[in-house]
Amino acid sequence: MSSRTWTPEQRKRQAEAIRRWKPWEQSTGPKSAEGKAKVSGNAYIGGESAKLRQAIKALNQALREQKEWLD
Repeated sequence: MSSRTWTPEQRKRQAEAIRRWKPWEQSTGPKSAEGKAKVSGNAYIGGESAKLRQAIKALNQALREQKEWLD
């Protein structure tokens, strides 16, 4: 987080300026094949999401088995 403290007036003025500039309309993303290849892996975080999902499934299975054993 930023250490800057915005007053309500500053926040309003900045919001108005950003709405005038519309930076989201100027964002085009990568155009070259090299750039597209580079950003194509942005969502891939070393397979951590898949590993976490697999660990959660294993944990849920173990908990189900434990519950059945206790019942």
